[in-house]
Amino acid sequence: METTTGAALFLAVLATGLMAGLFAAFAYAVMPGLGRSGDRTFVEAMRNINKAILNGWFLTPFGGALLALALAATGAWTSGEHRVFWWVLAALVLYVVMFAVTGGINVPLNDRLADGELPRAADALAAARERFESLWVAWNVVRALAATGSFACAAWALVQYGRGTA
Repeated sequence: METTTGAALFLAVLATGLMAGLFAAFAYAVMPGLGRSGDRTFVEAMRNINKAILNGWFLTPFGGALLALALAATGAWTSGEHRVFWWVLAALVLYVVMFAVTGGINVPLNDRLADGELPRAADALAAARERFESLWVAWNVVRALAATGSFACAAWALVQYGRGTA
């Protein structure tokens, strides 16, 4: 069981780190860069990004972190590694927050932006961007912070786990 817990914790750190990096990069680089673009470029780019991201390279760490954290929490609790368990549980809770924000807010905004043909009229493009951009950006910061917190807690749990098994 110890090997499974350690492996799950290691994979959780990798996966949460990848997700934290992705959402943080959108917060400090991608969205500010797109924010400097015209409405047509912004809407078209976001629609393309949201299609392109639905692939195994994204979905594996996105869903895998949840599974790895749950396995690590179960293993830490059942093996009596309670100091590790509480850090993993904190990582899991923060990751669930990120997961809920993504599924409950960012994805529906993405879907609404992608609905139908790309508007041709300038006022329709501006309206689509207006309904999307500020809300999506704000909630992306929330999920970036939650994912980063999850990564930090999982990394600290791995340190504590290593101290206990050394």
